[in-house]
Amino acid sequence: MTAPGDDVDQDAMAAAWEAAMGGGDPAAAGGGGGDDGDDLAAEWAAMLDGGGGDTSSSPGAGRESTRVLNQDEIDSLLGFDDELDEVDHKSGIQAILNSALVSYERLPMLEVVFDRLVRLMSTSLRNFTSDNVEVSLDNITSIRFGDYLNSIPLPAMLSVFKAEEWDNFGLLTVDSSLIYSIVDVLLGGRRGTAAMRIEGRPYTTIERSLVERMVHVMLSDLSGSFEPLSPVTFRFDRIETNPRFATISRPSNAAIVARLRIDMEDRGGQMELLLPYATLEPVRELLLQSFMGEKFGRDSIWETHLAEELWLTEVELEAVLDTQSMRLGSAFDFKVNSHLPLTAAPDSQVVLQCGDVPMYVGKMGRKGEHIAIRIDGKYEKPKE
Repeated sequence: MTAPGDDVDQDAMAAAWEAAMGGGDPAAAGGGGGDDGDDLAAEWAAMLDGGGGDTSSSPGAGRESTRVLNQDEIDSLLGFDDELDEVDHKSGIQAILNSALVSYERLPMLEVVFDRLVRLMSTSLRNFTSDNVEVSLDNITSIRFGDYLNSIPLPAMLSVFKAEEWDNFGLLTVDSSLIYSIVDVLLGGRRGTAAMRIEGRPYTTIERSLVERMVHVMLSDLSGSFEPLSPVTFRFDRIETNPRFATISRPSNAAIVARLRIDMEDRGGQMELLLPYATLEPVRELLLQSFMGEKFGRDSIWETHLAEELWLTEVELEAVLDTQSMRLGSAFDFKVNSHLPLTAAPDSQVVLQCGDVPMYVGKMGRKGEHIAIRIDGKYEKPKE
């Protein structure tokens, strides 16, 4: 025995089958072979997934259909959309992950330091190679240290150096093109010919020694570029060819990467300087300040005006006849008409002091109706 609603469902299902078969006989369609049944089942599933037919009366009406995201929608959700790669704005999970990164743009003095580094390196590398060397700064970016190690194109040489005064490390990466170019130039290669590359082999001792000499020159220029801001000595530590052995910070820590391009006519390559934010922390306040030209925030006009006004400042000098040390209880026992004997004689020296700072010594006397002090010299602190 069937309910009246079952007849309606059966009629609706038959109409749906007939619509799927293009108006054919549903009974004849259902009586086909196994292959025909599989084809019909596939078409019926496709029709349900595509929203065809009357979903309110279909067998899957009591079951909500789940929509599967395509690859473009997944990339957009994660923030890896190709259309937004050229835009600085990031969205999705990528924006959340990078929200903790500090932009180098908040350190305006850092650009001045790197500009000074480019000028110093252009001169020093010309003297080092005896060739026409052009150094340019490609870009400055903020990146996590782990992501940077994974992005290093191998083979390369990674030089680890230490900032002595800041007690932390930095990383200098020299790519293979620059390595072979430097070796070719220092060993007398002809101009106008590209450096010969032999991939798939480790670097020789001669190549490592020549690159190490160039790194020493570069670290000396880096120290000179930071000197107007804060004197620091960058000491060469070691050279590694495996990024795993050049780990100087946690993978999740943020760092600043400056990419330098070095061109020697038809030869050249790239050099990348990485400084973790932990390394720059001792001078972070100096890097945050505003600046004017090459003087790193100093205003000579204001300094000169302040120095001139200081010479015109009026101060009060006090003449101290004698000083005594006593117990606090004895000082509280003083009353009206109490006598305090002084150890100073008429020819004893009197100390003139400004506030609590003694400045001059002299002898007391009288000039007219005023008591005067003749200054004999500057006050000298007694030796212990």
